[in-house]
Amino acid sequence: MTQRVLITGGAGFIGSHLAETLLDAGLQVAVLDDLSTGRFENIAHLTGHPNFSFAIDSITNAIVLDRLASESDAIIHLAAAVGVKLVVEQPVHTIETNIMGAEAVLKAAARYRAKVIIASTSEVYGKGAHVPFREDDDVVLGPTSRTRWAYAASKMVDEFLALAYHQKYDLPVVIARLFNTVGPRQTGRYGMVVPRFVRQALAGEPITVYGDGSQSRCFCDVSDTVRALKALLSHEEAVGKVFNVGSTEEVAILELAQRIKALTGSDSSIRFVPYAEAYAPGFEDMQRRVPDTTRIQSVTGWRPRYDLDAILQRVIVWLKRR
Repeated sequence: MTQRVLITGGAGFIGSHLAETLLDAGLQVAVLDDLSTGRFENIAHLTGHPNFSFAIDSITNAIVLDRLASESDAIIHLAAAVGVKLVVEQPVHTIETNIMGAEAVLKAAARYRAKVIIASTSEVYGKGAHVPFREDDDVVLGPTSRTRWAYAASKMVDEFLALAYHQKYDLPVVIARLFNTVGPRQTGRYGMVVPRFVRQALAGEPITVYGDGSQSRCFCDVSDTVRALKALLSHEEAVGKVFNVGSTEEVAILELAQRIKALTGSDSSIRFVPYAEAYAPGFEDMQRRVPDTTRIQSVTGWRPRYDLDAILQRVIVWLKRR
């Protein structure tokens, strides 16, 4: 039975919520985070908890990672280069962080037989046209000359590597493909659309929609994502499998901007920004991103509880308080 959990990237947006949930469930939680994208303030309130510990360091520090892995029954690997903006601007950092980080975690876990949950991404579906996306669907990515696809490719390698460790070493691994998790503590620094739109609306600034706004996404509340990760951690039937984790409530980005404008009572205008101006010339986007969640529902019974308006209200309240 899992009692001690290491969360890499645990000072990040999702990781900090996950740490709270696991502590509330009576587990011992250790966090490893270099604070490159995470923030200490996300976990500061946990530092006095008797079952919580943290280390500010990189997952590539083999000595630190080995010690923490040796003390853990399970590792939830969230540490990664995230956000389209960061991926486009720092492709080397993205590829090295994601692939080398996953490799380091899997090697450490294999030494101590720790269960591993690898947080992957809906990005791996690339330009796939079969919607909703199923875990075993074929994948279509853009050319290697477009750095936008480096993130998807690196996370695919993470998945291949994890499943290879499961096959060769019988390491208990689970892969969770997260679809657009949002909620309190998320920052818009790296291109995350919901906090960016809400911040702009609250400030009365133009809400900047990239492209024509017809691209659609499904947003999942962070508390629902955390519940899914916790469920996957505790269900042995999940081992060796890939799971979509997300909401199936689809919304076009232009409609998202309009809903946020209405919910905040903002007078902000909506301004369309070409992808080439927002990111880089030749940037490609995914038109739709909708998960089929049949597999996780059948194994764990998990379903999201928050609809989109409730999710947006939670983000609005949090940003107003800040």
